[in-house]
Amino acid sequence: MQILVRFAQSHQEFRIPELLSVAQVCGFELEIPSDADATRPFMVLDLPDEHHARLLARRCILIKAVSEFWATGATAEELHVAVKANEAAWRPYEHVSFKFLVGAYNQTISSAEQRARMESLRYMDFDGKIDLKHPELVMEWWEEYDDAGELSGLPRGEGKGLLRQIYFSRAIEDGSARTLVHKFDVKKRAYFGNTSMEAEISLLMANQTLASPGKLMYDPFVGTGSMLYTAAHFGAIVFGSDIDGRQIRGRGTEKKETPGVESAARQYGLAGRLLGCATFDVTRNPWRRGGLFDAIVTDPPYGVRAGAKRLGRKDLTKQRTSPVRLSDGILSHVKPDYIPPTRPYELADLARDLVRFARWALRPGGRLVFFLPTVTDEYAAVDIPTLEGMELVANSCQDFGSWGRRLITMRKVAQDDGERPEFPLEGLPYGGGGNGDEEHVPAHKGFRDKYFAGFKREEKEQLAASSST
Repeated sequence: MQILVRFAQSHQEFRIPELLSVAQVCGFELEIPSDADATRPFMVLDLPDEHHARLLARRCILIKAVSEFWATGATAEELHVAVKANEAAWRPYEHVSFKFLVGAYNQTISSAEQRARMESLRYMDFDGKIDLKHPELVMEWWEEYDDAGELSGLPRGEGKGLLRQIYFSRAIEDGSARTLVHKFDVKKRAYFGNTSMEAEISLLMANQTLASPGKLMYDPFVGTGSMLYTAAHFGAIVFGSDIDGRQIRGRGTEKKETPGVESAARQYGLAGRLLGCATFDVTRNPWRRGGLFDAIVTDPPYGVRAGAKRLGRKDLTKQRTSPVRLSDGILSHVKPDYIPPTRPYELADLARDLVRFARWALRPGGRLVFFLPTVTDEYAAVDIPTLEGMELVANSCQDFGSWGRRLITMRKVAQDDGERPEFPLEGLPYGGGGNGDEEHVPAHKGFRDKYFAGFKREEKEQLAASSST
C-alpha cells in the first residue's frame, strides 16, 4: 500500500530519522524512496498495509496525518488523469457515506474554490450519502505551493506561490502523537529549570533511542529530567545522574512539596518507571560493569546557559592524587560540609568521552542519542566523534542561524564491551574526535567562547549600522 504522509511544519531534518526509528520500534522495515525530499510537507511511502501506517501516526511526533495515496499531479488536469487511471483503488468505496477535505500548504483556498475542486470529481459517481460528521470515507485533496509570502512581504500562505503538486488520497488516521507535545510542555511541568529541553525535541530524542517497554535508558547529564519523562512515557525504565544534585532535587518551600525530577515523574504518572537519580561525575561513575543500558540519551551542557563540570581542580598542578587526612584525623571528603572541587569540562572533550563511555556502557545494538552544538560556518562532518565499535545512524541539525545543534544518533555495533574507559583530566588527543585525523580539532571546541564572541560581533555591527544611518 502506498501511504501519503503529511508532516508538521517543523524540524525537517528530523523527519526521516524519526520515521526509520519508529518503524524499527514497531518491528518492520521501512525504505525511504531515493527521491524523497524531507523539506517538503508530503511524502509517499510504501508500507505493508494500513496497520503499519497507523503505527507511524500514533508514534511519530512529526506526522500530522497519514492517508492512502490514490493519485498526484502537477496540475489539476494531471491529477484527474491519475485519479481515473487508479479507479481500482477508489471504486470499492462508491456506496459508502463520504465527505471531501480540501486543503493547501502555503496557500489559502476559499470556500468557493474548495467547492469547485470537489465538483471536478463528479465523474467518480459515488452514490453514498454525504456525511460531514461521521463519514465512512474521507477523501482528501491537498495542494502544495511554493512559499512566496516572504518574498512579497505577506504572511505565510497569503503570497502568490506557484503550485508544486496536488495529492488525492483516502484519510486513514491523524497523527495522535502530536498531542504529547502539549502534555510534556515544560511550562505545565511541576518542575523545570532554565535549561529544560522543550517537549517536542525531547520526544524526538526518545523516538531516536527506540524507547519501548522493558528497555533501560540512562541520562548522564539529567538536569531537570526532560529526556527521562518522554522515554518513560514510551515504556522505558529510566535512570539519571548529574554532577550537580541541586537540579535533580529542586528547591521547595514550607508551603509546597519539594519539587524535583521525582515530582515531575509523579505528575506524568511515570514514577513507577523512574529507577531514581544520583549525584556523581560521569567520568568517575560507579557502574561496575559495561553493557548495562539499551540507550543513553542526553543534552550535555555546553556553556550558553550552564557549563559542564567534572571533578578536579582548574589548576592541575594542585590536583591531589590521594586522600588527605586533616589534623583531626577525618578524611576531608567525608565531612558533611565538604564540597568537591570541579573544573570546566571542555565540550570537545565531553563529546569524545561520551562516545567512549557509550561504547562500554551500552548493550550491543544500543543507541547513544545526544545534542552537539556546532558553529554553522565552521562545522564539518569530521567533527562528529567516532570510535571503532560505534556507528553513526543519524545526524540532524536544528538551525539557529550562525550556530545550530546537531542531534547525533549512534549505535553500538561491537559485540563486546571492551575495557572500562578512563577519562584523564588532561584530556586525550582529539584526532577529529576519534576519526584518525590527528591534525583536526573539532569546530565545537571552545564553543561557549565562540558563541558569545559571535553575539558581541553582531551587536557591534548593529551599533555601527545604526550610527551610520
